Amino acid sequence: MQGSLNFRAGLLSLLLLGCLLGLWHLATFGTAPVAKPVAAMTPEQIEYAKLMGKPVDAAPAAAKSGFPTLTQMGRTVVHHLTEPFYDRGPNDKGIGLQLAYSLGRVGLGYLLAALVAIPLGFVIGMSPLVRRALDPFIQVLKPVSPLAWMPLALYTIKDSAASGIFVIFICSLWPMLINTAFGVAGVRREWLNVARTLEVNPLRSAFEVILPAAAPTILTGMRISMGIAWLVIVAAEMLVGGTGIGYFVWNEWNNLSLPNVIFAILVIGLVGMSLDLLFARAQKAVTYAD
Repeated sequence: MQGSLNFRAGLLSLLLLGCLLGLWHLATFGTAPVAKPVAAMTPEQIEYAKLMGKPVDAAPAAAKSGFPTLTQMGRTVVHHLTEPFYDRGPNDKGIGLQLAYSLGRVGLGYLLAALVAIPLGFVIGMSPLVRRALDPFIQVLKPVSPLAWMPLALYTIKDSAASGIFVIFICSLWPMLINTAFGVAGVRREWLNVARTLEVNPLRSAFEVILPAAAPTILTGMRISMGIAWLVIVAAEMLVGGTGIGYFVWNEWNNLSLPNVIFAILVIGLVGMSLDLLFARAQKAVTYAD
Protein backbone atom coordinates (compact mmCIF):
# COMPACT_ATOMS: atom_id res chain seq x y z
CA MET A 1 0.00 0.00 0.00
CA GLN A 2 2.75 2.43 0.94
CA GLY A 3 4.70 1.60 -2.23
CA SER A 4 1.63 2.22 -4.40
CA LEU A 5 1.04 5.58 -2.70
CA ASN A 6 4.67 6.62 -3.27
CA PHE A 7 4.43 5.58 -6.93
CA ARG A 8 1.26 7.60 -7.51
CA ALA A 9 2.72 10.58 -5.68
CA GLY A 10 5.82 10.40 -7.89
CA LEU A 11 3.70 10.31 -11.05
CA LEU A 12 1.70 13.31 -9.84
CA SER A 13 4.92 15.22 -9.10
CA LEU A 14 6.22 14.48 -12.61
CA LEU A 15 2.91 15.61 -14.09
CA LEU A 16 3.04 18.88 -12.16
CA LEU A 17 6.64 19.41 -13.25
CA GLY A 18 5.68 18.81 -16.88
CA CYS A 19 2.83 21.33 -16.57
CA LEU A 20 5.16 23.95 -15.06
CA LEU A 21 7.74 23.44 -17.83
CA GLY A 22 4.99 23.62 -20.45
CA LEU A 23 3.70 26.89 -19.03
CA TRP A 24 7.26 28.23 -18.91
CA HIS A 25 7.77 27.32 -22.57
CA LEU A 26 4.50 28.94 -23.63
CA ALA A 27 5.25 32.10 -21.61
CA THR A 28 8.71 32.53 -23.16
CA PHE A 29 8.01 31.23 -26.67
CA GLY A 30 9.41 33.59 -29.30
CA THR A 31 11.11 35.86 -26.76
CA ALA A 32 14.71 34.77 -27.34
CA PRO A 33 16.97 37.68 -28.31
CA VAL A 34 18.12 37.92 -31.91
CA ALA A 35 21.34 39.34 -33.29
CA LYS A 36 21.25 43.02 -34.14
CA PRO A 37 23.68 44.52 -36.68
CA VAL A 38 26.02 47.23 -35.54
CA ALA A 39 24.27 49.78 -37.72
CA ALA A 40 21.04 49.23 -35.81
CA MET A 41 22.71 49.57 -32.38
CA THR A 42 22.98 52.72 -30.32
CA PRO A 43 26.42 53.81 -29.05
CA GLU A 44 25.40 52.79 -25.54
CA GLN A 45 24.50 49.26 -26.73
CA ILE A 46 27.82 48.97 -28.57
CA GLU A 47 29.75 50.09 -25.47
CA TYR A 48 27.81 47.68 -23.25
CA ALA A 49 28.51 44.80 -25.65
CA LYS A 50 32.23 45.60 -25.52
CA LEU A 51 32.20 45.74 -21.70
CA MET A 52 30.51 42.32 -21.60
CA GLY A 53 33.17 40.89 -23.94
CA LYS A 54 30.71 40.25 -26.78
CA PRO A 55 31.46 40.97 -30.45
CA VAL A 56 29.59 44.09 -31.47
CA ASP A 57 28.55 42.57 -34.79
CA ALA A 58 26.56 39.89 -32.99
CA ALA A 59 25.27 41.68 -29.92
CA PRO A 60 21.77 40.58 -28.98
CA ALA A 61 18.87 42.95 -29.15
CA ALA A 62 16.55 43.34 -26.24
CA ALA A 63 14.17 40.42 -25.98
CA LYS A 64 10.40 40.81 -25.86
CA SER A 65 10.54 39.32 -22.38
CA GLY A 66 13.50 39.30 -20.06
CA PHE A 67 12.61 35.85 -18.71
CA PRO A 68 14.90 33.11 -20.11
CA THR A 69 13.58 30.32 -22.29
CA LEU A 70 13.94 26.63 -21.45
CA THR A 71 16.68 26.39 -24.08
CA GLN A 72 18.66 29.17 -22.43
CA MET A 73 18.19 27.54 -19.04
CA GLY A 74 19.37 24.22 -20.43
CA ARG A 75 22.55 25.81 -21.73
CA THR A 76 23.09 27.51 -18.36
CA VAL A 77 22.67 24.26 -16.44
CA VAL A 78 25.07 22.40 -18.74
CA HIS A 79 27.62 25.21 -18.49
CA HIS A 80 27.63 25.22 -14.68
CA LEU A 81 27.57 21.46 -14.23
CA THR A 82 30.33 20.87 -16.78
CA GLU A 83 32.87 22.94 -14.83
CA PRO A 84 31.54 23.55 -11.30
CA PHE A 85 34.86 24.16 -9.50
CA TYR A 86 36.67 26.68 -11.69
CA ASP A 87 38.23 29.78 -10.11
CA ARG A 88 38.99 32.72 -12.41
CA GLY A 89 39.08 35.49 -9.83
CA PRO A 90 37.01 37.04 -7.05
CA ASN A 91 33.82 37.48 -9.11
CA ASP A 92 34.09 34.41 -11.31
CA LYS A 93 33.95 31.13 -9.42
CA GLY A 94 32.15 27.89 -10.21
CA ILE A 95 28.87 26.99 -8.56
CA GLY A 96 30.54 24.08 -6.77
CA LEU A 97 33.05 26.39 -5.09
CA GLN A 98 30.34 28.84 -4.09
CA LEU A 99 28.30 26.02 -2.56
CA ALA A 100 31.37 24.75 -0.70
CA TYR A 101 31.92 28.19 0.89
CA SER A 102 28.27 28.42 1.96
CA LEU A 103 28.11 24.87 3.30
CA GLY A 104 31.35 25.41 5.20
CA ARG A 105 29.98 28.48 6.94
CA VAL A 106 26.68 26.78 7.69
CA GLY A 107 28.41 23.66 9.00
CA LEU A 108 30.75 25.55 11.33
CA GLY A 109 28.10 27.91 12.72
CA TYR A 110 25.65 25.04 13.10
CA LEU A 111 28.20 22.87 14.94
CA LEU A 112 29.01 25.69 17.36
CA ALA A 113 25.29 26.19 18.00
CA ALA A 114 24.80 22.47 18.69
CA LEU A 115 27.72 22.44 21.13
CA VAL A 116 26.05 25.23 23.11
CA ALA A 117 22.34 24.51 22.65
CA ILE A 118 22.18 20.78 23.41
CA PRO A 119 24.09 20.79 26.75
CA LEU A 120 22.35 23.99 27.84
CA GLY A 121 19.00 22.53 26.79
CA PHE A 122 19.68 19.51 28.99
CA VAL A 123 20.35 21.78 31.97
CA ILE A 124 17.21 23.85 31.31
CA GLY A 125 15.08 20.75 30.86
CA MET A 126 16.31 19.10 34.04
CA SER A 127 16.22 22.18 36.29
CA PRO A 128 13.00 24.21 36.73
CA LEU A 129 15.04 26.90 38.48
CA VAL A 130 17.40 27.38 35.53
CA ARG A 131 14.48 27.24 33.10
CA ARG A 132 12.64 30.06 34.86
CA ALA A 133 15.81 32.12 35.21
CA LEU A 134 16.79 31.87 31.52
CA ASP A 135 13.32 32.00 29.99
CA PRO A 136 13.10 35.85 29.87
CA PHE A 137 16.44 36.05 28.01
CA ILE A 138 15.40 33.35 25.54
CA GLN A 139 12.02 34.98 24.87
CA VAL A 140 13.65 38.38 24.24
CA LEU A 141 16.45 37.14 21.96
CA LYS A 142 14.58 34.39 20.08
CA PRO A 143 12.33 36.68 17.96
CA VAL A 144 15.23 38.88 16.80
CA SER A 145 15.91 38.39 13.08
CA PRO A 146 19.31 36.77 12.52
CA LEU A 147 20.22 39.45 9.98
CA ALA A 148 19.65 42.11 12.64
CA TRP A 149 22.79 40.74 14.31
CA MET A 150 24.87 41.27 11.16
CA PRO A 151 25.78 44.97 11.72
CA LEU A 152 26.83 44.22 15.30
CA ALA A 153 28.84 41.20 14.17
CA LEU A 154 30.59 43.17 11.42
CA TYR A 155 31.43 45.96 13.86
CA THR A 156 32.82 43.70 16.59
CA ILE A 157 34.34 40.83 14.58
CA LYS A 158 35.42 42.97 11.59
CA ASP A 159 35.46 39.96 9.26
CA SER A 160 32.64 39.18 6.85
CA ALA A 161 33.19 35.39 6.79
CA ALA A 162 33.31 35.14 10.59
CA SER A 163 30.27 37.40 10.84
CA GLY A 164 28.35 35.05 8.58
CA ILE A 165 29.31 32.12 10.80
CA PHE A 166 28.14 34.06 13.87
CA VAL A 167 24.78 34.76 12.24
CA ILE A 168 24.36 31.05 11.49
CA PHE A 169 25.27 30.29 15.11
CA ILE A 170 22.73 32.70 16.54
CA CYS A 171 19.88 31.60 14.25
CA SER A 172 20.57 27.88 14.79
CA LEU A 173 20.77 28.20 18.58
CA TRP A 174 17.14 28.79 19.55
CA PRO A 175 15.24 25.91 17.87
CA MET A 176 17.81 23.40 19.13
CA LEU A 177 17.84 24.89 22.63
CA ILE A 178 14.06 25.02 23.01
CA ASN A 179 13.42 21.56 21.54
CA THR A 180 16.18 19.99 23.64
CA ALA A 181 14.79 21.54 26.83
CA PHE A 182 11.27 20.46 25.89
CA GLY A 183 12.35 16.91 25.08
CA VAL A 184 14.37 16.52 28.27
CA ALA A 185 11.59 17.96 30.44
CA GLY A 186 9.09 15.60 28.79
CA VAL A 187 10.92 12.37 29.63
CA ARG A 188 8.62 10.05 31.56
CA ARG A 189 9.01 10.28 35.31
CA GLU A 190 8.70 6.49 35.56
CA TRP A 191 11.87 5.96 33.58
CA LEU A 192 13.79 8.45 35.74
CA ASN A 193 12.43 6.83 38.90
CA VAL A 194 13.61 3.41 37.71
CA ALA A 195 17.07 4.84 37.07
CA ARG A 196 17.14 6.29 40.60
CA THR A 197 15.95 2.99 42.04
CA LEU A 198 18.81 1.21 40.28
CA GLU A 199 21.17 3.89 41.63
CA VAL A 200 22.31 4.95 38.16
CA ASN A 201 24.64 7.95 38.41
CA PRO A 202 23.37 11.22 36.83
CA LEU A 203 25.83 11.20 33.90
CA ARG A 204 24.94 7.66 32.89
CA SER A 205 21.26 8.42 33.34
CA ALA A 206 21.59 11.45 31.04
CA PHE A 207 23.21 9.40 28.24
CA GLU A 208 21.31 6.11 28.61
CA VAL A 209 17.84 7.25 29.72
CA ILE A 210 17.21 10.93 28.98
CA LEU A 211 19.11 11.28 25.69
CA PRO A 212 17.45 8.31 23.91
CA ALA A 213 14.01 9.40 25.13
CA ALA A 214 14.50 13.03 24.07
CA ALA A 215 16.38 12.26 20.83
CA PRO A 216 13.35 12.60 18.47
CA THR A 217 12.52 16.03 19.87
CA ILE A 218 16.17 17.11 19.77
CA LEU A 219 16.47 16.01 16.12
CA THR A 220 13.33 17.99 15.33
CA GLY A 221 14.99 21.12 16.68
CA MET A 222 18.18 20.36 14.78
CA ARG A 223 16.19 19.88 11.58
CA ILE A 224 14.40 23.20 12.02
CA SER A 225 17.71 24.91 12.81
CA MET A 226 19.36 23.58 9.66
CA GLY A 227 16.50 24.86 7.51
CA ILE A 228 16.77 28.31 9.07
CA ALA A 229 20.58 28.30 8.80
CA TRP A 230 20.51 27.49 5.09
CA LEU A 231 17.88 30.18 4.58
CA VAL A 232 19.86 32.81 6.46
CA ILE A 233 23.29 32.16 4.94
CA VAL A 234 22.01 33.08 1.48
CA ALA A 235 20.70 36.42 2.73
CA ALA A 236 23.84 37.04 4.82
CA GLU A 237 26.14 36.44 1.86
CA MET A 238 24.11 38.88 -0.21
CA LEU A 239 24.85 41.52 2.43
CA VAL A 240 28.54 40.87 3.09
CA GLY A 241 29.55 39.67 -0.39
CA GLY A 242 32.80 37.91 -1.21
CA THR A 243 31.96 34.25 -1.76
CA GLY A 244 29.07 31.86 -1.35
CA ILE A 245 25.88 30.97 -3.15
CA GLY A 246 24.12 34.09 -1.83
CA TYR A 247 26.84 36.32 -3.23
CA PHE A 248 26.63 34.38 -6.50
CA VAL A 249 22.92 35.22 -6.80
CA TRP A 250 23.50 38.90 -6.06
CA ASN A 251 26.49 39.14 -8.39
CA GLU A 252 24.62 37.50 -11.28
CA TRP A 253 21.67 39.83 -10.70
CA ASN A 254 24.03 42.79 -10.94
CA ASN A 255 25.30 41.29 -14.21
CA LEU A 256 21.67 41.05 -15.41
CA SER A 257 22.10 37.31 -15.91
CA LEU A 258 18.64 35.99 -15.07
CA PRO A 259 19.36 32.39 -16.19
CA ASN A 260 22.21 32.19 -13.67
CA VAL A 261 19.97 33.62 -10.93
CA ILE A 262 17.26 31.04 -11.62
CA PHE A 263 19.84 28.25 -11.74
CA ALA A 264 21.23 29.35 -8.36
CA ILE A 265 17.70 29.41 -6.89
CA LEU A 266 17.16 25.83 -8.06
CA VAL A 267 20.51 24.78 -6.56
CA ILE A 268 19.66 26.45 -3.24
CA GLY A 269 16.34 24.63 -3.15
CA LEU A 270 17.85 21.24 -4.01
CA VAL A 271 20.60 21.57 -1.40
CA GLY A 272 18.08 22.66 1.23
CA MET A 273 15.87 19.69 0.38
CA SER A 274 18.84 17.30 0.62
CA LEU A 275 19.82 18.64 4.04
CA ASP A 276 16.25 18.31 5.27
CA LEU A 277 16.04 14.71 3.99
CA LEU A 278 19.24 13.82 5.86
CA PHE A 279 17.81 15.09 9.13
CA ALA A 280 14.46 13.43 8.42
CA ARG A 281 16.23 10.09 8.05
CA ALA A 282 18.20 10.66 11.27
CA GLN A 283 14.99 11.64 13.07
CA LYS A 284 13.25 8.50 11.82
CA ALA A 285 16.16 6.35 12.98
CA VAL A 286 15.91 7.56 16.59
CA THR A 287 12.13 7.62 16.80
CA TYR A 288 10.71 4.86 18.96
CA ALA A 289 7.21 3.45 19.36
CA ASP A 290 5.61 3.47 22.82
